[in-house]
Amino acid sequence: MEGWDEEDSLEAPELPLEIVVYILTFLQTPDRKEASLVSRSWYIASQDLCFQRNVTFCFPASTSSLELVRSLGQRSRCSLIIKQLDGFSLSRSLLQEVGTSVGSKLESLALPGSSVTEASLLALLPRLTSLRRLDLRGLDSLFMSGAFLSRKEHRQQIKSALCGLEELDLSDLRYLSDLTFNRLTGCTPRLRRLSLAGCHIAFEFDPYSGCPVGTVEVSSALLSLRNLRKLLTEQSATLVALDLSRTSVTPESLRTIAQVEGLTLEELCLQSCKELTDYSVEVLVKHQPGLQKVDISCCTELTSRAVVAVARGLSSLTQLSLSRDWKITETGLADLVSIPSLRNLDLSECLHVGGAEMVKGLSRCLSERAQLEKLNLRSCTYMRDEAVFTLTQLLGSTLRELDLTSCVNVTDLSVRAIATYLQGLLVLRLGWCKEVTDWGLLGMVETSACELDEEKEDKGPRFTRTFGNMGFFKPPRLPFEERPKLVTPDDLKHFKQQAGVSLLALSRLRELNLSACCKLTDSSITQVVRFTELQHLSLSSMTDITDASLSAVARHCRALTSLELSRCAHISDRGVEQAVPHLHRLQHLYLSGCNNITDKSLFLLAQHCKRLKTLDVSKCNKISGTMVDHLLSQLHFLENIYYKLPYGTDFSL
Repeated sequence: MEGWDEEDSLEAPELPLEIVVYILTFLQTPDRKEASLVSRSWYIASQDLCFQRNVTFCFPASTSSLELVRSLGQRSRCSLIIKQLDGFSLSRSLLQEVGTSVGSKLESLALPGSSVTEASLLALLPRLTSLRRLDLRGLDSLFMSGAFLSRKEHRQQIKSALCGLEELDLSDLRYLSDLTFNRLTGCTPRLRRLSLAGCHIAFEFDPYSGCPVGTVEVSSALLSLRNLRKLLTEQSATLVALDLSRTSVTPESLRTIAQVEGLTLEELCLQSCKELTDYSVEVLVKHQPGLQKVDISCCTELTSRAVVAVARGLSSLTQLSLSRDWKITETGLADLVSIPSLRNLDLSECLHVGGAEMVKGLSRCLSERAQLEKLNLRSCTYMRDEAVFTLTQLLGSTLRELDLTSCVNVTDLSVRAIATYLQGLLVLRLGWCKEVTDWGLLGMVETSACELDEEKEDKGPRFTRTFGNMGFFKPPRLPFEERPKLVTPDDLKHFKQQAGVSLLALSRLRELNLSACCKLTDSSITQVVRFTELQHLSLSSMTDITDASLSAVARHCRALTSLELSRCAHISDRGVEQAVPHLHRLQHLYLSGCNNITDKSLFLLAQHCKRLKTLDVSKCNKISGTMVDHLLSQLHFLENIYYKLPYGTDFSL
């Protein structure tokens, strides 16, 4: 252009901040982080309040954390997860700085893996006047003595600050008693969500007093059902979510809770409550018909009778987990998926589910059935291609997450059906589906001389190479049958020319799991794993893939933050060398059992993957402790590293 020179280009005015913010709204979080490095003005734009919703800062107690907390004082609101706090001066100083810098702006606070002292917490809590969520799970050091909040003036100060607290997590507290529970919840009069998962609650018998629960007014040794019911009654006007997972709640106790006057629950989690029966669920849905999210997974005594009760009694249900309820069969699933509000269904490890009743229920009028967005069928070994094919057709417009891990009878037909009808899918898990081959991922049909001879006769509708007619189902190969015919260069040439439906059609994928799909090779991985938005990829235990797959994946999936290649014996330093220059966003890398990986790979990771948080090189015999130390000194974000000591023991740091 006439009159345009380098000096003019350097003096070109910057875009207005509002325009940069508008541009960044079109980017996903990882892309926005990359864009913030363009210039200072772009960094300032990336910090706009429209991008700061639900942002949580997670860090350990350390000297550098003090400066971080001070810098957070400039924000209008924030949430913190502080790990590894103890009773020493550094932890006390850090909590004091939290109260000073962000006390009035803090919305959520969690202290996992800590042993914080009562004095430190009592000095902090009165300053958290905007707190909405408090997570004290596992903080036994607070409750062991039984003196927490024993002084009236402390309770008054904390109640004044925490009167607006909505969520309280007291999970896994071994020493929680009626006394300490009452003192704490007395300071939080407007709770909406309460978690007591894993707590020792006496529902029917008090082992310390040797009498039924309720005989002793307030116990100083344990939390009782009578006391819990008292809280539910007092805060029934606001409480909508309760978590009693991993407790010994009995059918009669659950009925007592469900019948609390004025209590209208929307969410209830009863995971791994082994004593619950079908009668428990029937009573629950009768007295709490407004439940929207229910988790009754790992309740091994439940049968299909419970499923029928849920389907008939919870008309507003949006999310249900029945994972590992091994006695559940197909009965009731048709009615369950006929609930129009249902969006998330977890049937993982329900070993008797084959999908026929789900197909029946979903075949009804669109307005009279579920619009599922997430469907988990992991380890449902009775699932076959026929059911998967029909389900993909029925859920094509809504499904965003599908888990078929360990569905061993699923074959290439299911993969092609998924690619055809579920093109809005964000998460696909096919790990341990050992009958899936390169042909399925490529959207092609395997042909052999035998099959060509058979095609001379008219035997009804069949697949074409471009996945045309889907009326014919080939039976899955038996485990002892020979491997499929390998894809040849001519086949790949035809694949590139055809308009068939391969896995490439799932252009929006963000997570893909193909672990232990042992019949997949470089032929398909290099051609179809090309997703610009893919963040999580697992190719573990795929014995036939080589450095070619790793290199191709890195070139075409540059948004990856997590990559699993454990037990891929043919992955070597050469593949890592070709891949890491493209994986600047990588945070988690798993290379366990890759014996061709040496110190050279760790040196390359230190050069290119500056954001690495987790590295697994256990069972990699050629990795030295010296290089591990070097990596730790170079990667400041590295939190977990697993490697093998010289004398053969796996070590995690």
